[in-house]
Amino acid sequence: MILSVVILIIGFVLLVKGADFFVEGASDIARKLGIPSIVIGLTIVALGTSLPELAVSVTAALKESNDIALGNVTGSNIMNLLVVVGLAAVIRPMAVKRSVLKRDYVMSFLMALLMLGSAVDIFWNEGGAAISGLDGAVLLAVTAGYMYCLIRMAVRNRVAEQFGITRPLPVSLLFCIGGAIAIIGGGQMVVNSATELAYRVGMSETLVGLTIVAVGTSLPELVTSVVAARKGESEIALGNVLGSNILNIGFILGTSGVIHPIAVKMENVYDMVILLVLTLVFFVPLWCRERVSRITGAAMLGCYGVYMGYIIVR
Repeated sequence: MILSVVILIIGFVLLVKGADFFVEGASDIARKLGIPSIVIGLTIVALGTSLPELAVSVTAALKESNDIALGNVTGSNIMNLLVVVGLAAVIRPMAVKRSVLKRDYVMSFLMALLMLGSAVDIFWNEGGAAISGLDGAVLLAVTAGYMYCLIRMAVRNRVAEQFGITRPLPVSLLFCIGGAIAIIGGGQMVVNSATELAYRVGMSETLVGLTIVAVGTSLPELVTSVVAARKGESEIALGNVLGSNILNIGFILGTSGVIHPIAVKMENVYDMVILLVLTLVFFVPLWCRERVSRITGAAMLGCYGVYMGYIIVR
């Protein structure tokens, strides 16, 4: 247990420093190439911080640990929405563009709806509710289409100015790559050590998936978004969360389903419905005010506390 605690601490350090370097590099690349920060957040940053979820979910699917695979995705998305956005907003309120809400926030809701539809397709799955290989392929195809549209938009909206960046592009790329490696390595260390500690104290697989693993794999998003918010990069902070939530469902769950069908329990369906409801509820204040205020952020954190209490009692 002492070794697990030491590994946990080292993992946290790698996450924090890796996120710092990653945001620095991504911000510079966005400005250097004239690409909007929101696109960098939705693609490069989101993919980099979602790699721990990918590793955990694919491994869990191969080992037929369905509760961990599904709990990791739904739990991470709920934490991203409530804790990552909420904490970043409490630290520094974030402006939100209507275009981002209409395109990316709505897309994250539709992906959650598609995940729920894939999970309860009992009418053509004789073996019971499951995310099958076909469901996974559909999720991957939808995600690929979304990413293609983002890249096309980025190319179309490029601007010529470099915004006075002094750091050379290769150095910025090195910051991104080094930061991503630290984030992935740190995330894995945190998840593995925390899961080991959880099992030692007798937690169930379902609870581990929804809490320890989900929180652990969401730490890169949390640290990266908080760092971005503190640096005034609110578009990267929000884009990271929305992009990660879309990729968690479309890319990660889709890949896991293609590799091995994932059986679905009723508890998993409840969590998917909760994710959908929360995504819809918090769309209203964001749309009306075009910002995530400290009050909204505090409300998000409070909702997550209630959700954690619910799943522990359940």
